[in-house]
Amino acid sequence: MLSQAEDYHPDLKAALSVILSSGGKRIRPTIILLIGSLLNAKFDLLIPLATSIELLHTATLIHDDLIDGSILRRGVPTLNAKWSPAATVLTGDFVFATAANMATRTNSLEVMDLFSRTLMTIVNGEVNQLFTSRCSTDINDYFRRIYAKTASLFETSTHSAAIISKVDEYHTELLRKFGYELGMAFQIVDDILDYVGDQSTVGKPVGGDLRQGLITLPMIYYIESHPNNPLIGSILEGKVINDEHEVRRLVELVASSDAMTRAQEEANSFADRATKYLMELPDAPERDSLLEITQYIVSRKK
Repeated sequence: MLSQAEDYHPDLKAALSVILSSGGKRIRPTIILLIGSLLNAKFDLLIPLATSIELLHTATLIHDDLIDGSILRRGVPTLNAKWSPAATVLTGDFVFATAANMATRTNSLEVMDLFSRTLMTIVNGEVNQLFTSRCSTDINDYFRRIYAKTASLFETSTHSAAIISKVDEYHTELLRKFGYELGMAFQIVDDILDYVGDQSTVGKPVGGDLRQGLITLPMIYYIESHPNNPLIGSILEGKVINDEHEVRRLVELVASSDAMTRAQEEANSFADRATKYLMELPDAPERDSLLEITQYIVSRKK
């Protein structure tokens, strides 16, 4: 990933180095490599595919942090906390371009088409979030949002790995579904951690979504159980809560309610379906690793 900035402006390489050094789970490329290994894909095609997907993910984070005004990610200052908006946008654009370039090295038009359509889905989701989803308590809208934001890229990771592996249509669809279910579980757990995670562990302040007027599954379930709580009045009126004391109090209430258990159960349901799809793959160490990743995603604390 870092080598993609060679021969370009040194500040681009420096920025990419800072972003990559902040860590990250690298779950998507790991899944791609495991699936490819399990299905005997060509290694020299898997590496650019895994790299392209992780670069695409990295580019979306650069732009997301700027849009959201986030100053921390994984406990490290974001790029926009150090650079101007213009420099941050241009860096994100550069990383998007490197991701697309790496996708072409798979020599698969189907993968490149999938890559571009996924990027369109992600951007469309961000636009919807900006203009139509603020303070939305509709659970179907929530599931559409987290698909666009997260699950679509998981789905593309597993789907494209199957394409590169040249398996039959049945197993390609099986792996696509696995990625979808896994990605949905991943984002629900992220949204749970936004209420109960420790900032030093999660790497960013809790309640960040609520401060932006983004209503996630824990809050949706809390509102269902506590419709008369005066603190949620603004949300039901479609207004972002600006009082920091109210935000903190609401985060505490949600975190200590049964909404957290219900949200975790929903994440577990997605993970269970992902596991069901995995069990149709050949019994191998790679499948065991994919099962471990699935369990990790719903049990993680960061």
